[in-house]
Amino acid sequence: MPMLLQICQLGHPILREKAKEIENVNDPAIQVLIKDMIATCQDVGGVGIAAPQVYQPLRLFIMASKPNARYPNAPHMEPTAIINPVIVSFSDEIEEGWEGCLSIPGIRGLVPRYKSITVRFNNRDGGLEERTFEGFLARIFQHEYDHIEGITFLDRANSKSLAMDKEYLKIVSAESKK
Repeated sequence: MPMLLQICQLGHPILREKAKEIENVNDPAIQVLIKDMIATCQDVGGVGIAAPQVYQPLRLFIMASKPNARYPNAPHMEPTAIINPVIVSFSDEIEEGWEGCLSIPGIRGLVPRYKSITVRFNNRDGGLEERTFEGFLARIFQHEYDHIEGITFLDRANSKSLAMDKEYLKIVSAESKK
């Protein structure tokens, strides 16, 4: 049975450290961590979560996109473990989009990200995958990748766009009516 993990909050030093490579994807402890991270991400309604956010300094994150109140137009993606990722290439086009973070609750901001990225990573079975993500999925990947590099979305956000959740929901609601 998966265990729900505690989520690290901004200010804890692990969020500012570069995470370590995972040497053995098939290590039972890594497999349990993946299951627990997926359960935690689903429990809190996140679209992604990185190992440093659950106090593990490892190059691992989960992508689990689905529409919700914060991201009503999010595409559906089965929870996917991304292990030891590398960004192979990225588009010239950059777009700003709203982001928040489980480790920085209550705040949203506009963050510029590459619109399309090609990445390479190990999956939870240890296999090597190369995929191209676009739009919101590319945004999730880059956000979580930043976590394993010791970077938070606040480091990249347009500081004048920062908003508390209550105001963000008003902004998004008004934008969707246009």
